[in-house]
Amino acid sequence: MNLRFPAGMLFPAFLILCLTGCYDRWTGNYDQVPELASKRSAIIAESELSKEEKKEQQKLLMQIAKEKEPVYTISGGDKLEIVVYNHSDLSVKTTVTPDGYVGLVLVGQVKISGLTLGQAAKKIEEAFSKYIRNPKVGLSPTEVVSETVSIAGAVTHPGIYTIYNGMRLADLFAKAGGAVSHHYDGQAMDAADYTHSLFIRNNKTIPVDFIRAIQKGDPLHNITLRRGDYIYISPRGNALVYLIGEVKNPGRHVWTPELGLLELLTIGGWVSETRWHHVILIRGGMNNPKMYKIDLDGILRGNFANVPLKSGDIVYVPKDNISEYNVFVRKLLPTGQLINMIITPASWISSGL
Repeated sequence: MNLRFPAGMLFPAFLILCLTGCYDRWTGNYDQVPELASKRSAIIAESELSKEEKKEQQKLLMQIAKEKEPVYTISGGDKLEIVVYNHSDLSVKTTVTPDGYVGLVLVGQVKISGLTLGQAAKKIEEAFSKYIRNPKVGLSPTEVVSETVSIAGAVTHPGIYTIYNGMRLADLFAKAGGAVSHHYDGQAMDAADYTHSLFIRNNKTIPVDFIRAIQKGDPLHNITLRRGDYIYISPRGNALVYLIGEVKNPGRHVWTPELGLLELLTIGGWVSETRWHHVILIRGGMNNPKMYKIDLDGILRGNFANVPLKSGDIVYVPKDNISEYNVFVRKLLPTGQLINMIITPASWISSGL
């Protein structure tokens, strides 16, 4: 097997795999990873996304592309025009309160949040029916502030944006001013790292290829936006590595070209006595991540050379080779902790280097 080390990566590669379930085949026993024939390398096993897993990612994107536009429902902050036909004195332009109510003449407060326009009109008609005969009500939104998405990271104008029918990822990227530019030697350079950017919907990561979406307009990846979507455009040059698992001080650490596995473990306060004799190194881009099993005990005995690290590497020190990885995924991922680590990089950078 030809062992290749892709160029530096960021933490999102690991997150994508965990949130989409692509690591399921490795959560039983690390020893199931095929062995590599190598006498000097401490990396004794390698694995990556299978063809079947890549097909599942493609299937998910195809399912998203076929989804129908969700019906608009009213939320707090939305501005509406409410017309009571033949009763202009009862018509009003109003804003839905944060707790979902609108104030109307005669009937007072009526809660309409979470309802479609038709459902809200019927509810208001029922309220007016106590005072007028056969009321007919029409609702139309004049400003919809609830239909929003967020974009952060290496864009010119990060923030929250209102979406409209058919608005896609590339449209939002353009609306946010495109990528931030860095100037080097008199030339403007795109500061966005599309390979490691994230698209999060309903607390799950969608395997979007940002290069194909933004630069090529591929409709399969340039997906239609939905309320609550979160897009993180990763900046270039995030020189960090990540240490997790059975170590004294897990966290983020600044990467330097001289940093190796042993140096990182030392910075992290070293491994605990309960750790497994192998260490897991996760490296690679969003669409082709790789996992390596490293013989830490072999390095410590002098049988193998220290493993040099690359920017974006994740070093995971398991407790054992059977259950600890499952525990790690189950406890951390549902809380969104890993996502927060990505989008707030300053919060966990170690001063150890």
